[in-house]
Amino acid sequence: MRSRPEPDVWSPLEYACHVRDVMLIQLGRVARGLAEDTPSFEPMGRDERPARLRYNEQDPVVVREQVLDAAAALADVFDGLSEDQLARTVTYNWPVEMIRPIRWVGRHTVHELIHHRADIDRGLQVANGG
Repeated sequence: MRSRPEPDVWSPLEYACHVRDVMLIQLGRVARGLAEDTPSFEPMGRDERPARLRYNEQDPVVVREQVLDAAAALADVFDGLSEDQLARTVTYNWPVEMIRPIRWVGRHTVHELIHHRADIDRGLQVANGG
């Protein structure tokens, strides 16, 4: 879980921590998007987080539970949004500044989760000699 397949590629545990943090940050962004008119979000600092938050030192069992909890919370929030709420806009600043509907935030988050699941699987295959 902690082995990096390449020096510049995160370990499966680091990707799992990133996924957890993405979902938690997106929960906050959706809340702001519902409360404010077109709020602007700072980038999450994805490149700095693994070292600063010691992702690779975290307990994989705890991280797994946190990922599941964050996923359930995010799903519950999106399941409860009306069409008008999904259409509210936010200013997303990565990779470039763009005004997006909250619906897009949900789709983008799912895309990231699928992408990072593949990253985790690849890292585990390398770690297991495959």
